[in-house]
Amino acid sequence: MIKRDMAKRALELWKKYPVLTLTGPRQSGKTTLAKAVFCKADYVNMEDPENHALASVDMREFLQRHPAPAIFDEVQYVPELLRYVQAEVDKSGTPSQYVLTGSHQPALQSAVTQSLAGRTGILELLPFSLNELKAAKMRRSRDEWIFHGFMPRLYDSALTPTELYRDYFITYVERDVRQLSNLRRLGEFEVFIRLLAGRVGQLLNISSLSDDAGVAVNTAKEWLSILEASYVIRLLRPYYRNFGKRFVKSPKIYFTETGLAAYLLGIRESSQVATHPLMGNLFENMVVMEIFKSRLNKGEEPDLYFMRTSNGTEADIVQENCGSLDIYEIKASSTFRAGMAANLEALSSLIDVVGRRKVVYCGRTLNMVDGTQFINFADM
Repeated sequence: MIKRDMAKRALELWKKYPVLTLTGPRQSGKTTLAKAVFCKADYVNMEDPENHALASVDMREFLQRHPAPAIFDEVQYVPELLRYVQAEVDKSGTPSQYVLTGSHQPALQSAVTQSLAGRTGILELLPFSLNELKAAKMRRSRDEWIFHGFMPRLYDSALTPTELYRDYFITYVERDVRQLSNLRRLGEFEVFIRLLAGRVGQLLNISSLSDDAGVAVNTAKEWLSILEASYVIRLLRPYYRNFGKRFVKSPKIYFTETGLAAYLLGIRESSQVATHPLMGNLFENMVVMEIFKSRLNKGEEPDLYFMRTSNGTEADIVQENCGSLDIYEIKASSTFRAGMAANLEALSSLIDVVGRRKVVYCGRTLNMVDGTQFINFADM
């Protein structure tokens, strides 16, 4: 089994809180992580009809049958159970009682906020990171990583990326989306998601997107909210505070799983990645998500942004760091060129709080070149 970087932080929070909540996209490995780290806890799958029925009808009886320590998997299907979990943990006030996992952020977040505020540590688990796969001695090229993606099932089954992401997409549309919204226009929704894949790594223009999808702007906004809330996409917000009107204020679109974006773009072999018009965008998507994973796996807030001036000068990632801003440029090239840092140098002249400057690319890692560090994406 591939060791998860989050395991250490999960155990630390388990020792501090009576409840630990693991959220994240479907098939990101939440159940596997919970079972591995908390192997002595009783495991209960809330999707099982018998468990679901009992927990829905007689919650006290359910908790008596499954006393702490216990793992309640996919608990968003019975959110009202959390009120009874609260009562149980308040009886003793001791840590290490329950682990909750869930994939639907809105339902789970609402239930946790109402019932378990101050009683639970919360972690968000995304699919495998490059760091985790490197530690497991797995090596692939840039294009292979983009095409295969990082879903755990790809690494413990004989499924091909095309098979996995086709099934994942169908399951998501037919099941999860309908549970989050009264969705009746499945065909238009599928077109909408594929249009989003065609805009990966780009600024969100909601009017253009709704026009191309043939839906109203409010419908497009609702669908974006659903996709973001259920971890299919991630909107990277711009950093523009205190810098006036010269910076754009629209978010950028990324997919949580790069392999899914590649599938939606019609890429069926890794050899197609290098010549695809959006190859640079897909590489940027992968790197941005790796930085998110690094922070989330340590239990840190994913306070990441980007910055773009009205004339197009951009830092792909902006990260606050003790009063200064670390800024990143992402390039898919394998050849070092000092000019890769031009945007970062230009931004440094516009704002006086720039800390570290980094270029993430496919070439070898270098220490410093004129104040900028060049890092191979696999060494992040």
